[in-house]
Amino acid sequence: MSDEFELLVIGGGPAGLSAVRGYRAAGGRGPVAIVADEHRMPYRRPPLTKSLLRGESDEHELPLEDERWLVDNKVALVSGRAVALDPAAHEVMLSGGRRLTYRRCVLATGAEPTRLPVPGADDPAVRVVRALDHVRELLARLPATGAKVAVIGSGFIGCEIASSLHRRGVEVTIISDEQAPNQARLGAAPAAAIRGWLSDEGVRLELGDAVRSLEHDRQLHVTTGATRVTADVCVMATGVTPRSELLAPSGTPLAHGAVPADAAMRTALADVLAAGDVCMAENTAAGRPLRVEHWGDALTQGEIAGRSAAGAPAEWDQVPGFWSTIGEHTLKYAAWGDGYDETRFEARPGGAFTAWYGREDRIVGVLTHDADEDYDHGQQLIAEAAPWQ
Repeated sequence: MSDEFELLVIGGGPAGLSAVRGYRAAGGRGPVAIVADEHRMPYRRPPLTKSLLRGESDEHELPLEDERWLVDNKVALVSGRAVALDPAAHEVMLSGGRRLTYRRCVLATGAEPTRLPVPGADDPAVRVVRALDHVRELLARLPATGAKVAVIGSGFIGCEIASSLHRRGVEVTIISDEQAPNQARLGAAPAAAIRGWLSDEGVRLELGDAVRSLEHDRQLHVTTGATRVTADVCVMATGVTPRSELLAPSGTPLAHGAVPADAAMRTALADVLAAGDVCMAENTAAGRPLRVEHWGDALTQGEIAGRSAAGAPAEWDQVPGFWSTIGEHTLKYAAWGDGYDETRFEARPGGAFTAWYGREDRIVGVLTHDADEDYDHGQQLIAEAAPWQ
């Protein structure tokens, strides 16, 4: 015996919630369920590495909707983890043995943080930050005074975590094989600016050398080729991997671990759609499939998946983008995200700047700090494939 749903959404993040919103808005009727393995209402994740970690906001501010929304929209929130998908039978099995059948299914399972393949990476004092429980566990491990944290990784998430913890009074060291934070993604000039912000905050930077091992006696020791950083806790901010394991038994080909989808978020499996971090979807404006890990794009893709599941026309054609806050500084970034071959950095008064990214003589990205007009205009230029000049 199994429960039957017109729409079954696997994943309780922004893409999953947005899929239900899109489905109902497009006239989708009948029973709907969201399978969420965190046993709580879908919530905002950006504050986890920003205001919540800094202690400036409260957990009660995180939910995207309250439980009344479930009642008003006739949505069941099912606590559990999906462990098997049978596309032929249109059935999903949960870890406790419960079976759910569907007419349409949206995979919105997101991604899992990765850990470096080095000795000691599985030590209990080595944490990741992706979910609310991760933040709780991290903070619970910190001493009341004199806490020291090593952050491995100098991407946006690593920089946000480092800055936020430092503002809680924690002594923080960033360890990365990059010469400057985000240099591989953003180029030398923006990376130098971020490095300056972190240094001004009081974050210690150990850059240009890869982590080789982690050892734990009374404290944790993170060792690179040239340095040894001692900390109470280490946070790995070294990327994520799509949670696409549900499709493995079906033999569906993956794209760099992600679930391929067209611009309407339909996958190769009948009546199965995908949205958010788990998928690589066709973007009609870019003219090629893209994989992004941005909050706003997960919301957009989820809505498209929901509308498609309801039989309404919808396609992904927006330029991907997100904001990042490091200390007092906010960066706004929009780009296709699959590389560039030339850059132009424009410094402005008061520390503001704009960085432009080009590829094959077309504008493909923009990064701004206190230059909102350039950000808004840049999104339009990227979408139009405006010529580089």
